[in-house]
Amino acid sequence: MCDAQRLKRQITLDENDLCIAADGGLDYLTAIGLTPDLVIGDMDSLEHKEGLDFSHADFRIKRLPYEKDDTDMLAAIKEGLAAGYRQFMLYGALGGRFDHIIANIQCLLYLSNRGAKGVLVGDDVTLMLIRNEKVDFPAGSAEAGNRISVFAFGGDAHGVSEKGLKYLLDDVTVKLEFPIGVSNEFIGEDAEIEVKDGMLLLCVEGLR
Repeated sequence: MCDAQRLKRQITLDENDLCIAADGGLDYLTAIGLTPDLVIGDMDSLEHKEGLDFSHADFRIKRLPYEKDDTDMLAAIKEGLAAGYRQFMLYGALGGRFDHIIANIQCLLYLSNRGAKGVLVGDDVTLMLIRNEKVDFPAGSAEAGNRISVFAFGGDAHGVSEKGLKYLLDDVTVKLEFPIGVSNEFIGEDAEIEVKDGMLLLCVEGLR
């Protein structure tokens, strides 16, 4: 689940963005006064689905069958990719059913394998996947003491470095079976995470 008021503070849209509500995501957008461009899903998660009338809606609707291979989130991602988008902010994807949380993390890999980037945004945590690259966190993007954890994803991650954090790594291998990257901390400086060969799942608390 996701707190509607916090979601309102998180979401910023411009005219070039495509806003897709995956099923029950429509409830949250309605609660914060945003209208999606598209609603997609089997509509099983909407709070007031009984008697729901979309005939005069100000958005497109794509109904999916209840029994299907794609989750509603993955179906929404496919719509965004088909529309040409390569940067995805996925809100409300880190609460509720644990199996769906795992599925949403897998969606980050789905995007990465197609040359796109995704970020899962929860109430107090952000998840992102990096592959053979470096990501910077400027001073002020997270408060000192806020935690950041890195996990090898899909196999061992080689050439991992962490700079500007409480605990430093310098060109090491982070193994898939050993969670050595749990609970590092920001210290109020510019921070940097790099993986030269492999993938890292980053879990960041309180990212602004």
